[in-house]
Amino acid sequence: MAYIGELISIGVAFSWTATALLSEFGSKRLGNLTLNVLRMALALVFSLVLFGVVTGNVLPPGASPEAMGWMLLSGLVGYVIGDFCLFQCYIIIGSRYGQLFMTLAPLAAALMAWVTLGQQMKAMSIVAMLVTLLGISISVMGRGEHHKVSLKLPLNGVLFAIGAAVCQGVGLVLSKIGMDHYDASMMVQDGMPEWLIPFSANFYRCVAGIIGFLLLLYFRDGMAPLREAMHDRKGLTVATATTIFGPFVGVGFSLMAVQYTAAGIASTLMAMTPIIILLPSHWIFHEKITWRAVLGAVISVFGVSLFFLN
Repeated sequence: MAYIGELISIGVAFSWTATALLSEFGSKRLGNLTLNVLRMALALVFSLVLFGVVTGNVLPPGASPEAMGWMLLSGLVGYVIGDFCLFQCYIIIGSRYGQLFMTLAPLAAALMAWVTLGQQMKAMSIVAMLVTLLGISISVMGRGEHHKVSLKLPLNGVLFAIGAAVCQGVGLVLSKIGMDHYDASMMVQDGMPEWLIPFSANFYRCVAGIIGFLLLLYFRDGMAPLREAMHDRKGLTVATATTIFGPFVGVGFSLMAVQYTAAGIASTLMAMTPIIILLPSHWIFHEKITWRAVLGAVISVFGVSLFFLN
């Protein structure tokens, strides 16, 4: 079938859009930390089932102690800090603006890879950063008093969104370092296919995530919110759907997409979430969509495409 990789990539963008919208609803209903604890727990359960079906062993094989250490660190940065900031920004400024700021993640990843892996920063990468920042600025800046340009969003929400993007980018690089430490011979011996490595890596990230979120929840709110959430049928449904569309469908099909088309094309199409989310956020949350919002989202996604197609 022609363009199957491109079609899968677009499907992934819609999957991540659904995750963002569900996460905004779930965070406001259950609370940031409670939803994240449930997500991490469900992701671990789904991972154990996947490993059991594919390899016959519920625990992920092939990970060296070094790989586990890097993946746990990635989970601390990407999940505990990053997703806490992301879901908090969803509560304050909404998932539409949250996803717009997440276009900064490739910028953070490029800078982190430059510092830790010695990867060169090309001129086009710097142009991509500037274009992405321009798109975000168009969307979030407006005219204030005396016609001065001012930020039209709460500053704390913007800071949480930037923190989430930075942590996602840094966490991605830490994940790459961890996956590079996987022992190929152990994988073959344990019957683990290569495509399962990202899922195995994500398992250890989720372990760090659930430990971190449980500690934050315990010391900030106690376990009462979690006990209440276990009796909230709608909240549990949202948490389950968020987990499936995010770590499972999103990750699985993103890996499949790059098997059928160029990685740059797949990554660009999967980065279209800030554009796709505009209409659903209007229908579901009754947010006003302006020409500045559309233009800013398009320019930001174009900036991201310059990263991947460079």
